[in-house]
Amino acid sequence: MAYHLKSRIELCGVSQTFSQNAQQVQLFQDLTLTIAQGHSYAITGPSGSGKSSLLMLLSGLAQPSTGQGYWLENDSRRPLAGLAKEIGYIFQQFHLLPELTALHNVALPLKLRGVKHAEQLAKSWLDKVGLGHRLQHKPAQLSGGEQQRTAIARALVFSPKFIFADEPTGNLDSQNAQDIADLLFACCEEQGAGLVIVTHSELLAARAEQIFNLAQGHCQLRQSKLQEVYRA
Repeated sequence: MAYHLKSRIELCGVSQTFSQNAQQVQLFQDLTLTIAQGHSYAITGPSGSGKSSLLMLLSGLAQPSTGQGYWLENDSRRPLAGLAKEIGYIFQQFHLLPELTALHNVALPLKLRGVKHAEQLAKSWLDKVGLGHRLQHKPAQLSGGEQQRTAIARALVFSPKFIFADEPTGNLDSQNAQDIADLLFACCEEQGAGLVIVTHSELLAARAEQIFNLAQGHCQLRQSKLQEVYRA
C-alpha cells in the first residue's frame, strides 16, 4: 500500500437545504458518517435525494447548512476545507479544459503545485489508463470513455488520499463503464486511497465495501454483499 497513516473524514449531524421558488428544500438531515482512507464506499439513492451534495460535503468542496465536517489524521482534527490538496475529484461532466491536450490537462494540477517533471508524471498516468497513444489529442478529439480516463488520470496523478467520483460511469456504454470501474478500484487499491462513488448503478455500488443509501432525507448504511466476489 502507498499510505502509512490512515486519514478519516467525519460528518457530524449535517443537514443540507437550498432555496427554490422562495421555499426551503431539505435534501437530508442529521447525517453522521465516517469514511476512511484505504476503503471504498458508494452513495446511492433516487434522483434528487442529495447524493452529489453529500459527495461535495465529504470532499470539503461545500459546506453543510447545519452540522460539522472534519478531517482526522495523526491524532489531529482539522476543518474539511484543509483536505483540498489531498483529494482527487472526478466530475460527472469531466471538466477537462478544451484548449489543452490530454497530456496538459493531466499535468496542469501538478504544475500548479510546483511539481517537477509534471509532464513526465502525467504521461505515466495516461499510459496507466490506456491513453499513451492519445497524449496530444484535445478533449473534442477523444471519445466519452477516453475523456473519462483522462479525468481519472488527472484525479490520481498526485496520489491523493481520497478519490471522489460523481457518476463516473453514468454517460458510458456498458463495456467502457466496466473498464472505468475496474480502473478506479484497481488504482485506488494500489495507492491505498479512500474511494467514494456516487452512482445509480447497483452493479457498480456492489463493488464498494459499504453503501450509503440516501432516501427521504435519511441515510442507511449497508455492507456490500457482492464486494468479496469482485475481490476474488
